[in-house]
Amino acid sequence: MNANSLVMLRRNVKHVTRNPTSVFNAVLMPIVIMFMFVYMLGDAFSVGVDYVDYATPGLMLLAVCYGLGATATSVNSDMTKGIINRFKVMDVSRSAVLTAHVVASVLTNLIAIAALVGVAFLMGFNPSASLVDWLGAVGLIVLLATAAGWFTVALGLFAKSPETAGMAAIPLVLLPFFSSAIVPADKMGPGIREFAEYQPFTPIIETLRGLLNGAPSSTDAITAVAWCVGIALVGYLWARSTFKKRA
Repeated sequence: MNANSLVMLRRNVKHVTRNPTSVFNAVLMPIVIMFMFVYMLGDAFSVGVDYVDYATPGLMLLAVCYGLGATATSVNSDMTKGIINRFKVMDVSRSAVLTAHVVASVLTNLIAIAALVGVAFLMGFNPSASLVDWLGAVGLIVLLATAAGWFTVALGLFAKSPETAGMAAIPLVLLPFFSSAIVPADKMGPGIREFAEYQPFTPIIETLRGLLNGAPSSTDAITAVAWCVGIALVGYLWARSTFKKRA
């Protein structure tokens, strides 16, 4: 990361820390949802293992998604409020602006997931993962957060206003609920079951679940990595193209 990107990253981090709503959505909301599903609804689900062990990988992915609305809004605000034009006068590279938003999003996600996993351990989470499995899980989370970050930056650039940008990220927040994050896909009704099986988040969650259980599936892992790389590539190219047109 070059000097321009570091300056932009420091700016974005300061904006995040000064916005309590974004901190709540990114860090506290996934923990609230964990309490709700594990303590209130966990006994209603038959998943073959302790429900906290089943739900934690899916909620880790949910934690990635909950911070995306703030990223999309921040990116769009930079475009619509003239900040980018000021950066152009200051000779700040365009790539630094976009990269800083993505890196800030990834760092926020990692903090949120660390807090979530800490709470999960307090609630009885008992993974069987080895050190290598944990490293694989962290690598997949970083890859997913990067892919989601680039796609969200592209959404923020494409939207016409900060309000529209925040709304555009809502489908990404809802998508994990239609995956195997909360209950196995085979327990869902027709139509929803097929959608859950073939949407991108399910193989990512199943790979995380396998890694944390010490029994990862190579098929799920390959599919998960392919989805992440594909989403990252689409988001990156879309973001660069839109930024070039609008800046």
